[in-house]
Amino acid sequence: MMPMYQGESDPSLQALESHQDDILKRLYELKAAVDGLSKMIQTPDADLDVTNIIRASEPTALSASALDLNSVLGKDYGALKDIVINANPTSPPLSLLVLHRLLCDHYKVLSTVHTHSAVKNVPENLLKCLGEQTKTQPRHEYQLGFTLIWKNVPKTQMKFSVQRMCPIEGEGNIARFLFSLFGQKHSAVTSTLIDSWIDRATFQLKEGGSKEQAAVFRSMNSALGKSPWLVGNELTVADVVLWSVLQQTGDCSVPAPANVHRWMKACENLAPFSTALKLLK
Repeated sequence: MMPMYQGESDPSLQALESHQDDILKRLYELKAAVDGLSKMIQTPDADLDVTNIIRASEPTALSASALDLNSVLGKDYGALKDIVINANPTSPPLSLLVLHRLLCDHYKVLSTVHTHSAVKNVPENLLKCLGEQTKTQPRHEYQLGFTLIWKNVPKTQMKFSVQRMCPIEGEGNIARFLFSLFGQKHSAVTSTLIDSWIDRATFQLKEGGSKEQAAVFRSMNSALGKSPWLVGNELTVADVVLWSVLQQTGDCSVPAPANVHRWMKACENLAPFSTALKLLK
């Protein structure tokens, strides 16, 4: 009998390897379902329906955008990456809603909205702020989970990995995290400018008096006289957060200069901004 060389394939060995692959796939699917249940169980501030967890039937190939997402968040062996945000319905975090729409343009996002049992009478438009929740695909076919929970919290909170991380607090900080999911790279100078604008939005424009607001408007007017957006020729998270704060504060005690008015109109000409703006009407 001729000996079997290394290049030849034994049918019984092929069948065993195929069976092993099937077992591993099922294990990944089971892990995804268990992780989903674990997120619900370990998030006491969410009254979620366990029936939302759909067991995967077969794995899907990662697209190019999925690979980009894995490079930012790390691979998790088939489990859906879930972002859970707690926000107060009396002060909707518009910047996060804008970023959600932008994320939907890049990834397959499983979007859900829930209301904590202690919150009563949430307006209908806030219950539909992430769009119509018509989930037609199995859970494992999505690349990112985005869950918004309306709750009486003093500051907007976010958890990405429920088991391993403390919550991120503050709309500006969460916006930074969400914008990082686009994988854009900035120089140290640009990143510092972006962070500076977000800090001004939070501590001077939103929480400051008329002098602080006037100083921010002067800086904005000067920057927007040199470029269409706050930090150069491309939209950044600084634009999203500043626009959101201006909408939330309503009529500031200081009138907005001409360049700021033009910039606000440019923001609202983009669909994610105009959709979020409707929530205030």
